Amino acid sequence: MSANSSTFALLRSLDCIGWSGAIAMVVVALTYLVALALAARRSLRHQHRQAAVGDAADTAAEPLHIVVLMPCLNEETVIGASVRRLLSVNDPHVSVLVIDDGSDDATSQIVRAIADERVSLLRRHPPHARQGKGAALNDALGAVRRRYAGLNPDRVIVGVVDADGHLDPTAWDTVRDAFRSADVGAVQLGVRIANRSAALLARMQDIEFVTFTAIFQNGRRRLGSVGMGGNAQFARLSALNALGECPWTDSLTEDFDLGIRLNATRWTNEYRGEAAVHQEGVTSLRRLVRQRTRWFQGNLQARRLLGAITRDMRGRARADTLWQVLSPYLLLAGSLLTMSFALILAVCMIRLICDVPQTWAWVPGAYLLAFGPSYLYALIYWRAVRVEGSGPIHCLLWCHVFVLYGLLAGIYGWRALAREIVGRSGWAKTAREGEAAGRSQAPEADPQGAPL
Repeated sequence: MSANSSTFALLRSLDCIGWSGAIAMVVVALTYLVALALAARRSLRHQHRQAAVGDAADTAAEPLHIVVLMPCLNEETVIGASVRRLLSVNDPHVSVLVIDDGSDDATSQIVRAIADERVSLLRRHPPHARQGKGAALNDALGAVRRRYAGLNPDRVIVGVVDADGHLDPTAWDTVRDAFRSADVGAVQLGVRIANRSAALLARMQDIEFVTFTAIFQNGRRRLGSVGMGGNAQFARLSALNALGECPWTDSLTEDFDLGIRLNATRWTNEYRGEAAVHQEGVTSLRRLVRQRTRWFQGNLQARRLLGAITRDMRGRARADTLWQVLSPYLLLAGSLLTMSFALILAVCMIRLICDVPQTWAWVPGAYLLAFGPSYLYALIYWRAVRVEGSGPIHCLLWCHVFVLYGLLAGIYGWRALAREIVGRSGWAKTAREGEAAGRSQAPEADPQGAPL
């Protein structure tokens, strides 16, 4: 057999493997997406039926006391406005506890200057400060337990909102309505990107939250596997107490860990996407990769929970949670198929340049395989943004770009795996847009001192 024939046979084999693997992964992903979308429709109907039951059960109960924990580190640019927005609700049972985790700017002074008895400040100092978001939240939870020691912990709701978070005006009613059911231990609100119109990268993050997160979370309501996010999560004090003295772990995604472990208790996690928290999206590709590397590494660390998931969860909730924990490894495998496809595409371009005859019958199939899901994403996203004046064509174009945006997982996924293998888990917080604009071009460093 000639060298050219051997090379051609090898390329044909790679092509078959790549196509077969890609088709299998797309089919599995779409099947999962459609299954969760159907489950989401059923869960919304179930929510309406449960509302009447919850109202009847909650009528004579004492009011819910909601305390929002707001972890901060050098947030002087946003903290004042964020706290005032939270306190704009005329409700004496809503309060804010700002956790200054060792800031060296004016964060604490700004909070102290807010003339509202519903706001308080917990100042953490080195060496205890800057040990991770989970440590800061656990410290603040101790203060909440002391403050509400005389109340039924079922009637105390502990929320977590980021320093740049902006809740919808309806959020408080949504949270209270969700907790009318005595079975609900935690509630996650929806997430939107506030600066989605300012940059294409921010728009991609908004599409991500609206399409994937909203569909998956609504579907998981039916499966009993709703997850918690780091922003706009709310939990009963009694549900947090069920997880021990320190419910938040040192994982890089302490919110993901918390949601899984809450699902393994007698409590139910709830998702209410009709109200959302609006947060600032990252507009720098470099900072986005750093942020998503941290998230991906935190999801890799969730392998520690596999034993508890298998032991303490049952049925569909256990199956879906195992899928959530194992999906990062599937994404890594999928990135290899993407590289294989890119290699085949490069070979085809070289042959085209060299005027080598070849067939292009594969192009329509490749387009449908890669971009077919974008039509579904566009329909879902258009339903969310049409009130803003965005048309279906715009949404379709954005969602085509979104498919390419999803390929970034192949970059930050392997970067996260490398960090996990070598035991690097320290991180600096993601800078706000204003902070990033004022910084020099020197590389940022994590708390361990190594450049990122």
